[in-house]
Amino acid sequence: MWGHSCALGGKVNKHKPWIETSYHGVITENMDTVLLDPPLVALDKDAPVPYAGEICAFKIYGQDAPFEAVVLNHTSGEGVLRASSPVDCESQKEYTFIIQAYDCGAGPSGNDWKKSHKAVVHIQVDDVNEFSPVFREPLYKASVTEGKIYDSILQVEAWDQDCSPQYSQICNYEIVTTGTPFAIDRNGNIRNTERLSYDKQQSYKIMVTAFDCGQKRAKEDVAVHIDVKPVCKPGWQGWNKRVDYEPGTGSKQLFPKMHLETCDGPLSGVRVMVELQTSHIGKGCDRETYSEKSLQKLCGAASGSTDLLPAPSLSTNWTLSLLTDSGRDSDLIYRFDGHQAANVPDHVVPQNLTDQFTIATWMKHGPSPGLRAEKETLLCNSDKTEMNRHHYSLYVHNCRLVLLLRRDFTQVDTFRPAEFHWKLEQICDKEWHYYVINVEFPAVTLFVDGVTYEPYLVTDDWPIHTSKIDTQLTVGACWQGGEVATPRFTQYFHGSLSGLTIRPGRIETQKVISCLQACKEGLDINSLESLAKDIKFHFNPAQSVLVVEGEDVDSINTAMTKVSYINSRQFPTPGLRRLHITTTVQCFGEDTCLLIPDIKAVVMVLPPSEPRITIAGSNRLVRPAASVDVTHRPGVMEVMHNLDYCDILVIGEELNPERESLEIHHSALLGKHLDATNSTSGISIYGVDSMAHYEQALRQVRYRNWQPATLTDRKFRLTCSELNGRYTSNEFNMEVTFKCFIHCISTLLQPPLIVCFPSSPAGAAPPAATVVIVVCIAALVVIVVIGVYRIHATHQEGTREDEEEVREPEVDWENSALTITVNPMEVMQEHEEEEEEDEEQVGEMIGAESDNTDEDEEEEEEEEVKEREQKGTPEWDSSSITY
Repeated sequence: MWGHSCALGGKVNKHKPWIETSYHGVITENMDTVLLDPPLVALDKDAPVPYAGEICAFKIYGQDAPFEAVVLNHTSGEGVLRASSPVDCESQKEYTFIIQAYDCGAGPSGNDWKKSHKAVVHIQVDDVNEFSPVFREPLYKASVTEGKIYDSILQVEAWDQDCSPQYSQICNYEIVTTGTPFAIDRNGNIRNTERLSYDKQQSYKIMVTAFDCGQKRAKEDVAVHIDVKPVCKPGWQGWNKRVDYEPGTGSKQLFPKMHLETCDGPLSGVRVMVELQTSHIGKGCDRETYSEKSLQKLCGAASGSTDLLPAPSLSTNWTLSLLTDSGRDSDLIYRFDGHQAANVPDHVVPQNLTDQFTIATWMKHGPSPGLRAEKETLLCNSDKTEMNRHHYSLYVHNCRLVLLLRRDFTQVDTFRPAEFHWKLEQICDKEWHYYVINVEFPAVTLFVDGVTYEPYLVTDDWPIHTSKIDTQLTVGACWQGGEVATPRFTQYFHGSLSGLTIRPGRIETQKVISCLQACKEGLDINSLESLAKDIKFHFNPAQSVLVVEGEDVDSINTAMTKVSYINSRQFPTPGLRRLHITTTVQCFGEDTCLLIPDIKAVVMVLPPSEPRITIAGSNRLVRPAASVDVTHRPGVMEVMHNLDYCDILVIGEELNPERESLEIHHSALLGKHLDATNSTSGISIYGVDSMAHYEQALRQVRYRNWQPATLTDRKFRLTCSELNGRYTSNEFNMEVTFKCFIHCISTLLQPPLIVCFPSSPAGAAPPAATVVIVVCIAALVVIVVIGVYRIHATHQEGTREDEEEVREPEVDWENSALTITVNPMEVMQEHEEEEEEDEEQVGEMIGAESDNTDEDEEEEEEEEVKEREQKGTPEWDSSSITY
């Protein structure tokens, strides 16, 4: 096949070709010739026999090896290895693959060829200096203190993309700018060659270049800015005066680049105190601003507490005259300036505190002026008239908190523990603290911000003898009812209070107390495990103060970079929080050697993305009560939010309690974190709970009128709140219009039967709005409960279409009444029926009314109606009713 021809007898091509077992080669990148050691030669013992003793091919086996082997001389078996495509050292420095030699076979046809064993080829790619050095930073900055010689002010660094050490390593740096007092070494460290003066020159700008080990220079020089600072002053450096915090981002480092400049002083210890000042935020920190009652439910507190400082309203009017602190993120805070106090109504006061009870309050109080301060009363139970005995009180005196508890005289007239004293810094530090006093007489325990304190002094006194004198409970002062010409308040309180409650009969657990005072914002330390072993730190209970101590400045610096601010509240109060950092440095053998200036900075909490609560549904009744169908209720778009109250207010004239009311059955609140209060102006459902539970409860609210002759149009307004009124819904108005139809059963039926139900104006439902939170409440449903009026005749016959005769027995008419119950929150389906269907359904109202309510009273009325029908109550012809 290569021009050979010979006659072969017997077996030809007895032997396989032979090559070396391994080869090493070198190729320069971007070239194609490979220098192999040893050279590529294949031998065959069949030589000089043509074909069988000749080499026809070399074959390469390897994954994507960009090489090919070519036979140069078939007889001698010489070959060469070439690159089949360009090789790049920066992409791949080495290649390893397999090569085999093939002889030419037994004849010209190439049959019966044989192949050699497999040999390993290892190729190394030589580098070409094709890349220039590049600096890692576009600009370098540093600062030096005047008068000092530095071994290294800063280090610049360049790198090279070439693959070999010769061409990729940076062998030299040079300062291009001439006449500067700086030098640079081969590692890129810049130092000053003379002492610099701040007055002579405050900053320098120098240009630096780099060379690789092939002496290729960087294409672009880099600028280095060096600032000269005045002589060293100890203090913190590298911190920002303002740190922005975006809600929902978790923990954020406050001082990521902060370090302490000690001017090379020989230190033995550093103590740093970081204080987060939040006294202007609510009750001293960013808490969930739910009402105290809602918080108690959320924290699992025992029920039965009495709120002595509720929000002013018609039913809680004793707090109307007190000063409230506005602008505090909806926290209800009362400020006492020594002139305000309030008498708690007798029906509100817990009548029997027994041997177990709890008093809890938020208090902010400062030291009183004068050397001998007067007692300042938080709450006081004293004689209303005649005498001036204090039965129990809680007051502050000279920065001491005192609980006075005078027991009533029982069987033994002996001294009993009566005054319990606590002396704490918190009482007069002008900051908010949460105080809980658990009484298990004779043991009394005080919790301040969740930390337990036993009284340092307990004073005994005689029991109070029983008398018929009424007592008066007051807040903010003590009532002096006797021994004076005019009863008056005395011992006024100076400070702020919030959430003052008494719970008789039970004490609160520490778990609940901790939950009630828990703060949503505070200081934190990230990556505790990375702190040095010599670092010690501790927080105060509210995590508003952090103390860090250590012996090594570098360890302190590392710890301070990990100090963080965290706010876990979903909608935190926006605005600033002040930071105050004080530092104490100790030197060997000295108490204090360096004075470190304090740091004042702020955390700016940015406004959160506020929710929008929208109430949707039909704002008018569109069907008579007897024909209402309950439709599928639309779902809530988001369930991650909770509501904390919904108010249904009467628009216009208040309800007349003698004939009408708004009601909700107790069963509608069971299994939910909800309570309700009721008055003539409306009904309020409150408690932190899901929107689904609020929907269920609101649909059970009923409007009841037991004097139908006084029926007038009624309008109601529904609003709901999240975070105690911080985010409120739209005002959803309901209008209920009543129509009455007179239908004479017979000429002797006096008075005529009045059947009333809401009219059905053609009002379209409001369009759906794009909302974040939707509370789906539909229109009012009217349930008509019809009583039977008294008939003084004994028997009457009436002609009906089916010619039935009905006997009417004597019924007590004065004791029955027409009752109309309106459920303002029930979902209602809007049908457009024919007028004839409405007429038929009016006649069916007596039998169907009980299906529309689940209240006990309405079930009794249903039974009463059925009983009267069985006894012969006349069935009225609905066909003659027109409307």
